[in-house]
Amino acid sequence: MARSASSHAQPPGSTGVLVFADGTVIWGKGFGHEGQAVGELCFNTAMTGYQEVMTDPSYDAQVVCFTFPHIGNVGANAEDVESRGQERSLGAVGCVVREDVTPSSSFRAESEFGDWLRAQGKIGLSGVDTRALTRKVRLEGAPNVAIAHDPGGKFDLKALRKLAQEWSGLEGLDLVPRVTRAESEQWGGGGWTLGKGYGRADWQGKPHVVAIDYGAKDNIFRNLASAGAKVTVVPARTSLDEIMALKPDGVFLSNGPGDPAATGKYAVPVIKGLLEADVPLFGICLGHQMLGLAAGAKTAKMHQGHRGANHPVKRVGKSWGASEGLFEITSMNHGFAIDNATLPPGVEETHVSLFDGTNCGIAITGKRAFGVQYHPEASPGPQDSFYLFEKFVGMLG
Repeated sequence: MARSASSHAQPPGSTGVLVFADGTVIWGKGFGHEGQAVGELCFNTAMTGYQEVMTDPSYDAQVVCFTFPHIGNVGANAEDVESRGQERSLGAVGCVVREDVTPSSSFRAESEFGDWLRAQGKIGLSGVDTRALTRKVRLEGAPNVAIAHDPGGKFDLKALRKLAQEWSGLEGLDLVPRVTRAESEQWGGGGWTLGKGYGRADWQGKPHVVAIDYGAKDNIFRNLASAGAKVTVVPARTSLDEIMALKPDGVFLSNGPGDPAATGKYAVPVIKGLLEADVPLFGICLGHQMLGLAAGAKTAKMHQGHRGANHPVKRVGKSWGASEGLFEITSMNHGFAIDNATLPPGVEETHVSLFDGTNCGIAITGKRAFGVQYHPEASPGPQDSFYLFEKFVGMLG
């Protein structure tokens, strides 16, 4: 089978298909969940961590094209996921890979990748020229697509195209209610070690961080605990009064999916209240964007977004002292960003992308409040940026 075929003629043996809103059709071999799904197509450049990517709630309503050719070959296990204990499977709705997934070859594997995808309700498509697909996204922007898998190879292309055409897209879409937890939780998980799994957090005598869950990755809470905090995780719509009643020493604003301006309609007033109360704040990704909105900046949809585990970021701004001018290799996953041209007086830019100069960090002058666009918790990715968790916990009284 050809790596990809954009004509409507179905190649023999095709059991999966990707249909664009513009009518482009890409055939391949389906695996994982059988059925269909709709979302935004994006690409991720990470060479490892496909389970973490696929279970990151920030990928809700997205289909991930992996640029690394061999995905799934080390199988799947219960430890390498970034959203657990939820009522529904969180993260991406599907993935596109180049090579067929071979049997697992890792001592940590507990199941095959295809079986794991099926159990998670996520669709896979293999045999695709992912390099050409990535180039299409880079040139034309992130498109709306429908992905489908049928072992019998029967597809209604017109219906799938209509599904992609009628989907709203991410701009203006608040996806946080789909991924936030329903109830507050005292986070008890610690760091991971080989052969022992995840440890337990020690809360005794630690400063109290209330983390607002807009679709958070679990490794964020582990890093907060490892940096020396006691963590209480609360749902996205928790009110300012409810948060203050928990007597936080600081508040964390998590990552999450969708348009920050849409989620900000109810989140930004709470963040403004926390700023007025001079509560220390730390935001990541969506939380960072909404901290910017609360401070008076604006956000915008990006052409293709940044997703991968190898994105270079430069530290800038006076608030970083001697560290100014240093570089970090970071893990990223976002399709929206703070428009750095709209940063108002009193908001300092602290980090910028070396790929395109987009904003990757801010600090609020006169406040103990900062945020970064990238993911210092990585998972997958490098650990250059763990210092941010230590910086935040070090601010707490």
